[in-house]
Amino acid sequence: MLFGYARISTSSQNLDLQVDTLLKAGVDKKNIYKDISSVVKAHRKNLDVMLDKLQKDDIVVVWKMD
Repeated sequence: MLFGYARISTSSQNLDLQVDTLLKAGVDKKNIYKDISSVVKAHRKNLDVMLDKLQKDDIVVVWKMD
């Protein structure tokens, strides 16, 4: 199964652009997890939720690796 993860940490970043890209990559909307957090606030709640759902052979799609 495909999962997607999107995160922004500044107001100049665009979460919708990331989500649209994940949808175009074939990720179902219900399998896209998003976080809005600053660099200082490192905890990413929805990333943890997604990681807990992953099973063997699942694939995580991200927009960009920082």
